[in-house]
Amino acid sequence: MNTPAFACFQTTETDDDMNYSTLLIAILIALGGAYILGRNRARTLASQGSRMHSLPTHYGTLMALWTTLPPLLTLLLWALIEPRVIDALIVAQLPDAIREAGSAEINLAVSKVHNLARDGALMAQGELSAAAAHLTALESRISLLKGGVILALILLGVALTWRRIEAEMRARTEVEKIVRGLLFTSSAIAVLTTLGILASVLFEAILFFQKVSVFEFLFGTSWSPQVALRADQSGSSGSFGAVPLFAGTLLISAIAMFIAVPVGLMAAIYLSEYASPQVRSLAKPALEILAGIPTVVYGFFAALTVAPFIRGVGESMGLDVSSESALAAGLVMGIMIIPFVSSLSDDVINAVPQSLRDGSYGLGATRSETVRQVVIPAALPGIVGAVMLAVSRAIGETMIVAMAAGLAANLTANPLDSVTTVTVQIVTLLVGDQEFDSPKTLAAFALGLVLFVVTLALNFVALKIVQKYREQYD
Repeated sequence: MNTPAFACFQTTETDDDMNYSTLLIAILIALGGAYILGRNRARTLASQGSRMHSLPTHYGTLMALWTTLPPLLTLLLWALIEPRVIDALIVAQLPDAIREAGSAEINLAVSKVHNLARDGALMAQGELSAAAAHLTALESRISLLKGGVILALILLGVALTWRRIEAEMRARTEVEKIVRGLLFTSSAIAVLTTLGILASVLFEAILFFQKVSVFEFLFGTSWSPQVALRADQSGSSGSFGAVPLFAGTLLISAIAMFIAVPVGLMAAIYLSEYASPQVRSLAKPALEILAGIPTVVYGFFAALTVAPFIRGVGESMGLDVSSESALAAGLVMGIMIIPFVSSLSDDVINAVPQSLRDGSYGLGATRSETVRQVVIPAALPGIVGAVMLAVSRAIGETMIVAMAAGLAANLTANPLDSVTTVTVQIVTLLVGDQEFDSPKTLAAFALGLVLFVVTLALNFVALKIVQKYREQYD
């Protein structure tokens, strides 16, 4: 029986993922082993009469860090560089006719080579068989080389740190330096990620504003981003007035916060100041369960229960209520946000020193006066932070609005009408076969930029409020 020509080409992405997973597991095992080895080494020296500079745990931690950090960094760089190197080597194996055809043909051929190497049943591209065979052999060699390099780095880290462990070694100082470096690196990554997101959104938004006026976008009252797909096609040129989207977002968010802030804050005050330990142990987990419910479930609840109920009540009162309304979405969104406000506010209120309460009681204040005049002012910065987090959560919600409030961009202040929000429109604009450089698609990035600016402004306002009303306590 003849063996298919590509039967041996069974390298898959799953195999590559498993390779990285295996190496990560090996590094984690090395982490634990190096810690135990370094700690025991320090204990042995201490038992022999040496006066150690640091605790044994510091020596173990130092060996663990030097054993695992270089392999992890190497593995990260390898994962970033390996695909580009492999693709370059594949291109070198392609027929001359394909390499001379242009970048599009080369990219298509490289993709076909990867498919051939992953699935031996793909027999159609005979001219690429040599490149597929080369890719399979190359990935096998790279996998062995990668494992060998990682193992060598682990053993090297153990050996070098083992030789360095002595009584005079300042292990604690070195561990603190490494930890500070890791913390700085994490902060830098967070900042650079934020800047990268902002730069990408800003670049695409600039392209949009080159095609659509900024004045029309920010102050226009008609939103209909339907543009002609072809140059010879007649039809609408599109309307990109985003005011209806801003109004809908503000309306739904206001309804949600009108529900979430008072209920969540009062629940937090009750749980922290008035509730017994038994009630608190039951009520607080019950509230936080709401935070674990997926938003799509809230969307179902809003669309199938709340919206029909509101419509029925409104029609019984003679009101014209839409089947999808801002009120339904806002009410359910407010219920969803309650745990964010209550849980964070409760933690902040509990963090207020008990001595402040005792001092207030000693001066003759009642419990309600103590809560109003002492506890709340002391916890105000944290409460403001909780409210700002809830506002950001409300502005960014998509699923509930799409299912309960609809997709119609109506400029209205009536909560009984159907409205839409910025996030829902972003999803709608990015779904479909529209060209990426068309105004319809680029409008999503302009909306995202507006959301970024609004969120930044809210955080700035919250910071000013906290600075103004923060109480200083010794």
